[in-house]
Amino acid sequence: MAISREKASLAKVLVHEGGYSNHPADPGGATMKGVTQRVYDAYRKGKGLATRSVKSITPDEVADIYDRQYWDAVKGDLLPDGVDYVVFDGAVNSGPGRSIMWLQQALRPAYTGRIDGVLGVGTLAALKADNNNDALIDRICNARMAFLKRLSTFATFGRGWTARVAEVRSIGQAWATGQVPQTASFYDGGQAKAFVEDAEAPPSTAPADAAIGAGIGSGGIAGTLQDLQNQLSPMSYGSEFIMRVVLVLAVISAVLLLGGAGYRWYANRKAKHLAAALGTVPA
Repeated sequence: MAISREKASLAKVLVHEGGYSNHPADPGGATMKGVTQRVYDAYRKGKGLATRSVKSITPDEVADIYDRQYWDAVKGDLLPDGVDYVVFDGAVNSGPGRSIMWLQQALRPAYTGRIDGVLGVGTLAALKADNNNDALIDRICNARMAFLKRLSTFATFGRGWTARVAEVRSIGQAWATGQVPQTASFYDGGQAKAFVEDAEAPPSTAPADAAIGAGIGSGGIAGTLQDLQNQLSPMSYGSEFIMRVVLVLAVISAVLLLGGAGYRWYANRKAKHLAAALGTVPA
């Protein structure tokens, strides 16, 4: 891009972030204008200054932190119009690496590298090959929403995040197509940090393994009893009783084996979809 959109993008992001917040369910903890207490402490220490409440952060400190830790981290000045703002907003909400991963996911198949959150030569080359930034922004925001929906905190902050991403999409696409974007709005809950550490855990295949193991065991017992039945065949009463037990065990074995296999398929499928949403594997 010829002219930096950093200041205009920051103005939009600051509206989304609002003022001070410290929601007990927000993994970011105490936050002022999108800057968490942890980030502010590290910034002050790096400057050789004493730490203090993030409530006391100055406008100059806010601008410096956003410039160094977010805009420069996603190489905003190298990104196309609209895409720069969309990736920047995602970086502030979920970290630069995570936002770059959404960009990389959205650039498939032009981008053939790893989804690693590193904006290098391969990602920039794929950006140049993509000539529809409007559609690219759609895919970035879709990847972001897929990620957010997999977080355990979505039940609490999902409404705010959804509204924020919808507005980010609209503003980004307006800039990408040379239009005047809408005015940014604050959505309660949309300022909560969205980190991968809060992602839902993939389902365990242990129940499936246990069911399959039990099914195999039941089948083995049924086979043993079948042999016993053959030996007792002259004794009609004992043979008939054992035959019924064998049939019951055979049915139980089949149910356990089929149920275990079905659950294992479900667990593996859900784990794959979760990995795709979190950027662990290409979507």
